[in-house]
Amino acid sequence: MGRPREHDEHTRAALLAAAERIVAEGGPTALSVRAVAQDAGTTTRAVYSLFGSKDGLLVDALARDAFQFLFTEIERLQETDDPVADLIAVGVPVFRRLVREHPALYRIAFQRIVPGLDAGPELTAARQRAWNQLVAKVERLEAAGLLGGKPVPEAAVEFNAMLEGLANAELRGAVLRLLPEGNEEQAWRNALATVVRGFGAA
Repeated sequence: MGRPREHDEHTRAALLAAAERIVAEGGPTALSVRAVAQDAGTTTRAVYSLFGSKDGLLVDALARDAFQFLFTEIERLQETDDPVADLIAVGVPVFRRLVREHPALYRIAFQRIVPGLDAGPELTAARQRAWNQLVAKVERLEAAGLLGGKPVPEAAVEFNAMLEGLANAELRGAVLRLLPEGNEEQAWRNALATVVRGFGAA
């Protein structure tokens, strides 16, 4: 019989949660192997055993979790007969929930707040799975004649750009309020609907 795993999925989840908290509260410079281990109530050996390094923890785990969150939540959306509403649902509630509930994950995955880190194959695959879901939603617009001849990849990039712009505006919060206070969700919906209408107008 082989030796039992010293560090299991429970430890992995605890370390990821600790790393997310640390980045959310103190930024990426606050993250260290020792700080993560201490916050999770385990040892630095556990971090190295499960993730290899601090960089591995960030790129191969935290950033991947951001895209896995998107993939899972988009999969849970019930498809309707309205491709416009289904595409907007990718933004609200899904993308906005990532931003509001896991701002540190969003910043790591989309704003690349940790410079010089290259995406590994697992992160690249997770990002591609989520991207494919967005493209599939845009393809439904094309099938319904709502893209006005705009290529699907181009429309997907433009829609994603609006998602990230809205996310950045919301994250500024009270520091620089760009969305109407108390009506942020509707602002997201209005902006995304404007983008979709623009596709048809083109």
